[in-house]
Amino acid sequence: MENIITSKDNPTVKLYQKLSSSKKERLQYGLFVLEGLRIVTDALREDSGITQLILTQKAQERFGEELLQADLRNTRTIVISNELGNKIASTDTTQGVFAMCRIPAARTVGSIMKSGGKYLVLFGLQDPGNVGMMIRTADALGIDGVIMSGSCDLYSPKVIRSTMGSVFRMKIAVENDADVLFEELDSAGAVTSAAVIDKDAQPVTECSFDGTQAVFIGNEGNGLPADIAQRCRRRVIIPMHGNINSLNAAMAAGILMWELSK
Repeated sequence: MENIITSKDNPTVKLYQKLSSSKKERLQYGLFVLEGLRIVTDALREDSGITQLILTQKAQERFGEELLQADLRNTRTIVISNELGNKIASTDTTQGVFAMCRIPAARTVGSIMKSGGKYLVLFGLQDPGNVGMMIRTADALGIDGVIMSGSCDLYSPKVIRSTMGSVFRMKIAVENDADVLFEELDSAGAVTSAAVIDKDAQPVTECSFDGTQAVFIGNEGNGLPADIAQRCRRRVIIPMHGNINSLNAAMAAGILMWELSK
């Protein structure tokens, strides 16, 4: 019988909580956290650098056999009490499956670009759930990569959870310097499109997305900054009926990516 950890002062438990709550700690340790059977299983399947597997007693009984079939040679496993699992969980009804995972080496924009590729640029997005959903949708629609600029932390627990494992499959670059971002896109020969709500913009349904493409979508409340929209080669709009003039950012991104992937 394994030792059951019950103390919140256990070093592994304390580190998990630090990583869960603080971007600074994630950067310092080069680690981020996972919660939930599906995403932990995806990470193990994709060989995504899990260093520590944490299971509650219930989770060990229910999922232990399935999880331990993975290659865990570089992974330490501990079992904690169900009560402690509830304390460290960030979901209301936790499955009791937690992990710490290495943050992969950062990708530059240029490193993920390819001729004829289709890319989504998230500029100033701050809602972790939206960002995670966009990454998941990009994965589902076969988008070649996602570029984040001035957006929330890719490795925050809510972003990671919302990607439903797509974070391990998608090519994702982070470039917060707008000048460098546009230089890299120009070097790759990408046609840049700004998603706006200006009625004078080109309807996305009438656009050609041949060749290398990068579509910018902006902040949930304020959209793209005017100077960023002006730097893009064209401005596009999603045609809408009635009195509606805007959509949820993740919904808008989904429609844009559908057009991109057609």
